[in-house]
Amino acid sequence: MTDAENTRVTSWRLLLSNPVTMVSAVLLAAVVVIAVAAQWIAPYGVNDVDVPSALRGPSAQHWFGTDELGRDVLSRVLVAVQASMQVAVASVAFAVVVGVTVGVVAGYRGGWVDTVFMRVVDVMFAFPVLLLALAIVAILGPGITTTMLAIGVVYTPIFARVARASTLSVRVEPYVAVSRTMGTGHGYILARHVLPNIAGPLIVQTSLSLAFAILSEAALSFLGLGIQPPEPSLGRMIFDSQGFVTLAWWMAVFPGAAIFVIVLAFNLFGDGLRDVLDPKQRSVAEIRRMERRQ
Repeated sequence: MTDAENTRVTSWRLLLSNPVTMVSAVLLAAVVVIAVAAQWIAPYGVNDVDVPSALRGPSAQHWFGTDELGRDVLSRVLVAVQASMQVAVASVAFAVVVGVTVGVVAGYRGGWVDTVFMRVVDVMFAFPVLLLALAIVAILGPGITTTMLAIGVVYTPIFARVARASTLSVRVEPYVAVSRTMGTGHGYILARHVLPNIAGPLIVQTSLSLAFAILSEAALSFLGLGIQPPEPSLGRMIFDSQGFVTLAWWMAVFPGAAIFVIVLAFNLFGDGLRDVLDPKQRSVAEIRRMERRQ
């Protein structure tokens, strides 16, 4: 077995031996299923109004209770989770593509290209994430597409920074220098040597960014600038529940719990990936695993 194969086997063992990571993976798998099949598994229509059944607590008929219009809260939470995941995945995918491209080009080329790209990134970092997202949505108008774009733009600098820092360390490696002396094209070097060796930090950052994208979407929707009614969103559901907190606690608790569980699962899974993909963290994790065995 080669060293690379041994490393992969060890990484999988570390990942599977961490109970917290495995629980978070199971939770994320359930979230993915909900994101794909929410329309089919929701017991009621998200906008089915039933005023006589308004503000009824959790029961066998309505597991999460009903809201002020008699709509089933469980159905709305399921579809809202689907919408949040769509926004998070699309926005983070945009940030990964643009941010990694900028970071890799800046780190690999260096010189004035690095200076220009990183100064633009620094300017974007000067604005708080939510404030910049609010400004973008305010200019372009609220809606799900604008929300995706706004969140994607504000998280692009993070991936640019991570990609650039990793590229700076990889480009000075001997195998990259040998490829250059052999006349290998820059595109091949980037695809064959640079990108595979910087994938670890980027994967971890992607997991963490998905969690923060969920929070950002909920915050924008809470402020009325994200997903627009009548489409349900977790942030908007919490906003609508403000006037009924003492009468119908379930209207705020269940959407809030959904946000909490999803964000926590992404963060814990990201920590587990970091323990596996980061050589220093992997060494510490291996020592802990051996201590547990003893």
